[in-house]
Amino acid sequence: MTDRIRNYINGQWIDSRGQASLDVMNPATGKRMAEVPAGSKEDVMAAAEKAHLAWPSWQNTPATRRIQYLYKMKQVLEENEHEIAAICTKECGKTIAESKAEILRAIENIEVACGIPKLMQGGFSENITTGIYEFYIRQALGTCSCISPFNFPIMIPFWFMPYAIACGNTYIVKPSEKVPMTMTRIFELFEKLDLPPGVLNLVHGGKETVDAILEHPFIQAISFVGSSAVAKYIYQTGAIHGKRVQAQGGAKNPVVVMPDADLDAAVKIIADSAFGCAGQRCLAASVVITVGQTGEEFMNRIIRSAREKKVGNGLSDDVDMGPVIRKESKERIEGLIDKGVREGANLLLDGRGIKVRDCEDGYFTGPTILGNVNPDSEIYKTEIFGPVLSILHADTLEDAISLINNSRYGNSACIFTRSGAAARKFRHDTMTGNIGVNIGIAAPMAFFPFSGWKDSFYGDLHGQSLHALEFYTQTKVVIERWHDAWTRKF
Repeated sequence: MTDRIRNYINGQWIDSRGQASLDVMNPATGKRMAEVPAGSKEDVMAAAEKAHLAWPSWQNTPATRRIQYLYKMKQVLEENEHEIAAICTKECGKTIAESKAEILRAIENIEVACGIPKLMQGGFSENITTGIYEFYIRQALGTCSCISPFNFPIMIPFWFMPYAIACGNTYIVKPSEKVPMTMTRIFELFEKLDLPPGVLNLVHGGKETVDAILEHPFIQAISFVGSSAVAKYIYQTGAIHGKRVQAQGGAKNPVVVMPDADLDAAVKIIADSAFGCAGQRCLAASVVITVGQTGEEFMNRIIRSAREKKVGNGLSDDVDMGPVIRKESKERIEGLIDKGVREGANLLLDGRGIKVRDCEDGYFTGPTILGNVNPDSEIYKTEIFGPVLSILHADTLEDAISLINNSRYGNSACIFTRSGAAARKFRHDTMTGNIGVNIGIAAPMAFFPFSGWKDSFYGDLHGQSLHALEFYTQTKVVIERWHDAWTRKF
C-alpha cells in the first residue's frame, strides 16, 4: 500500500483528480500513517460512469454465477483475517479481537447474500382471467453506493455491498476518510476475485465526494451509517435527486436493570457493551436505568468492572479498550463529561487524563461513569460516542419505558430480568428498532435486518437480509395473454 491512497475504478488503481489530501492517523500513537485524497466530483463521475457501463452485462450474468464471486470473497477475508484486522486496529484504534469480530460479521453477510438466487424469485398467477397470466420479477436498480463510517471500517460496507452485487447491481464504496486503509487493502485482496471491471469500485474523500455521490444521476441507491444530523442530510439530499436512501443515524441506547436481574451477568455484559470499541458503536450501552432497589449494588459493581478494563494500544493482546478515533473526539467527549458534572451528575469514575505507556500521544479516554444523571440534561440527551456510561433511576418498569420512549433516538434498548412478563412488556412497549433481553448489544445477525426507529434511521428498508434484497431490487409486473386464448369467447 502506497503512502498516498488511491481510488479503485473499473478494475484499476487510479490517483484522485483532486489535489487536496487528509492525513490518516494512528489514534493509539498520534502518528501519521498515510494520506488520503480529500476527494473530488471528478472521481465520483469516473467511477459512476464505469460502473454504469458495466451494469447491463453484470445484470445479465446469471445470479448463480454472480454469487460465485461472493464465495471467493468470503475465502479472501478468511485467509487474510489477521492482516486485515491489524490494519483496522492501527487506523481505527479498536482491539485486534474487535477487528476480527468485524470480519466475522462481514462474512456472515456474504453468506446470506449467497442465497440471492432463491431470495430474488418472484411470484406467478395463472388465469387471473381466462387465458391471462400475471407475474412479477425482481431486477437490479443499476449503480449503487455506500457511504461508510469510521467505527466499523470492515463490517458496515458488507451490510450492503454483497447483496447489491449479488442482485445484479454495480457498486461504489466510499470509506470514511478517517479510516481508508482497511477497505483499500480489502480491495487489493479482492483483485483475486477477477470481478468484471466496473462491478466493484472504491472512491475516497470527504464532503465533496459525498455530495457528488448524492447528486450523480447514474447512482440509483445510497446506504449510509453515521450521525443523525448527517443521516438526515444524506436522506433529504439523496431523495431530492431521486435516489433510494437508507440512512442509519445516531443513538442513545438505554439498558434497564430490573431488581430480579442476574447482576453478575448484567454487570459484565453492560461493561463490555459500554466500553468495548471505546464506546464508538451505534449499539453501545450509553444509559443504564436501574429499577427498584437494585441501584446502589449495581453502581458499586459496574464501577469495579470498569476499573478493571485495561486501556492501551489495541495491537496488544491483553488490552480491553483502545483509544477514540481523533484528538478532536477525545476533547469533545471529555468536554461533555465536564458538562455532565456541571449539570449535576455525580462523577463515579473519571477516565479523563489517562496515560498509556509508549503511547503518550494517543487519543485515550478511559471508562467513565456518571451517576444521578438528569433526564433533562445535555449529557443524557446527547450521543457521546465514547466510553461514557450514564446511570439514572426509575421506580417502575413503566417509568423506565417512558424515559426510553421520550428519547428522540430509537436504535436499541435492552433489559436485564428473570421475568418473562417484564421482558414481554418491554419488547412490546419500547419504541426502538432493536431490542435485547439479557443482551448488552442487540446486534441482529445477518439474516435479520439491522433495524432502527425515530432519529436513528431515515428511510424504509434497513441493511442486511430481506430488507437489503428489497432495497437493491425493483419489481416488474408482467401481464400476458397467449394467442390460443383468442379462439375462446370473451
